[in-house]
Amino acid sequence: EQLAARGRAYCEKLPDGLESDREGLLNLLLAEAVEPWLAEKQAVFLHAYPPSQAALARLDPGPPKTADRFELYLDGVELCNGYHELTDADVLRSRQSEQNTLRRSAGLEPIPEENRLLEAMDAGLPPCSGNALGFDRLVMNCLGLSKIQDVIPFPFDVA
Repeated sequence: EQLAARGRAYCEKLPDGLESDREGLLNLLLAEAVEPWLAEKQAVFLHAYPPSQAALARLDPGPPKTADRFELYLDGVELCNGYHELTDADVLRSRQSEQNTLRRSAGLEPIPEENRLLEAMDAGLPPCSGNALGFDRLVMNCLGLSKIQDVIPFPFDVA
């Protein structure tokens, strides 16, 4: 209810079905409230994400319980996304099962129940972390450009 009230503060009318969709409301608030504020800053790290917003990240036991995930925004553009990797196969299977329940209820195909990541976790994946850098976004920022299409060699609309 609190998220929906905050969402209505930024959108006169919430899209259909969003009123009770926690994840959708979190995404709406990020796009409508947080990202415009970030556009006024040079470099900002967002961290301590809600656990539901980081499917493959390890959780910090808290309190409050958060995901060990961060994103770097540079001049309002998300530049990179990183996290400490989840290494517990049982936890990932549980998360996938929850997601598949939601996907099926939405009429979507379930994600595969087994995959190479789970095999690696079962074999003893060591503690690790990762960071995905949007090189095209970095180039865009360094060149002072405002559209990512200006730095992509073959944008979709002309490919």
